Amino acid sequence: MSWVQEALQRVQPGEPVSLAAVELAVVGGVALVLVLTPPLWRVARLGVTLVHELGHAVVGVLAGRTFTGFVLRGDASGHAVTRGRSSGPGLVATTWAGYPAPALLAAGLAVAVGRGWAAPVLAVLGLVLVVALVQVRSVLTAAVTIGALAGVAALWWWGEPQLQAQVLTGLAAVLVVGAWRHLVAAARDTSAGNDARVLARLAALPRVIWLATFALVCGWATWVVVTTVR
Repeated sequence: MSWVQEALQRVQPGEPVSLAAVELAVVGGVALVLVLTPPLWRVARLGVTLVHELGHAVVGVLAGRTFTGFVLRGDASGHAVTRGRSSGPGLVATTWAGYPAPALLAAGLAVAVGRGWAAPVLAVLGLVLVVALVQVRSVLTAAVTIGALAGVAALWWWGEPQLQAQVLTGLAAVLVVGAWRHLVAAARDTSAGNDARVLARLAALPRVIWLATFALVCGWATWVVVTTVR
């Protein structure tokens, strides 16, 4: 079998994978250690920020804007740049998409595991990261993106369905917690460049309304992850 045929096989959905209670306990424990251990969280939260910025980028492209680059910083902040109209619903949707993105991806990963779609989802994530790699604008951004791409590619190519399910379930847990932690930080952020404050200027709605929409989406995604895993 050629590598092309093997790759095509690996993008096909498989049988749904159920994790045993012991597996879930181990996966949950590892995720808990990642989010509660400061040195580990400082690394893991860069992945959450990567998803946040790519959320801006993906929605921006879908809204007809041009994605021109993004940057991640060591303090877990970041910035994605899209070009297009300086106002309007497309820019509002692009600006809004960042904070909900990690939680929505977590929900998608949980559903994918439950339906046997882990391999196709990993392939799509890999393609998104390959495209994103062209748009990195700093060494740290490149390092984080390459690291994420290497992990996704290795899990897709060499990982057995059970391992893929375990890793994606743990990743979903980390992304959900990360989404909430970033949202709390956004609520405390008084800078003019915060997404909620930018949205308040773009759409003439109070900042608290935008924060509430982020919270609603994160709450729904958390419910999806918990009920799917259960």
